[in-house]
Amino acid sequence: MKKKEKQAEKEKKKPDLLKEKEEKITELTNLVKRVQADFENYKKRVEKEQKEFVTLGKILVIKRLLTLIDSFDEAMKDEESAEIVEPLYKQLLTTLSDFGCSCMNVVGKKFDPYIHECICEEASDKPKGTILDEIQKGYMINDFIVRHAKVKVSKGKEA
Repeated sequence: MKKKEKQAEKEKKKPDLLKEKEEKITELTNLVKRVQADFENYKKRVEKEQKEFVTLGKILVIKRLLTLIDSFDEAMKDEESAEIVEPLYKQLLTTLSDFGCSCMNVVGKKFDPYIHECICEEASDKPKGTILDEIQKGYMINDFIVRHAKVKVSKGKEA
């Protein structure tokens, strides 16, 4: 009788044991899925950070070159110098373009304090807040501003 009772007890425990094992498998499966999702998010974050570091490096280098570009801009105003300097200037601008750097075209656009720096205001026929002149060029890499454009802004018609 004891053998039959022990065997009956074992038969009762089998479903409980099986159920426990299935719960454990489900728990571990969910844990693996969470860890895998965390790892995927980590990879995406690291990739994004690396791109931002590369862009930051470009910005730092280009900021150092802006004084040289400004000197070229001044040299281009003189006809004698422009003839000599123009090929080098174009080559420098092409190199900057290859790095994703572009010059802001601001004249005639609406003044935006996040992109432009107002040096002075002047009465004009243009609507208030319209950029009349560019004092110093501004540059961007993608959505990052390397240097704000220094501009002259219209304050509207004088009364």
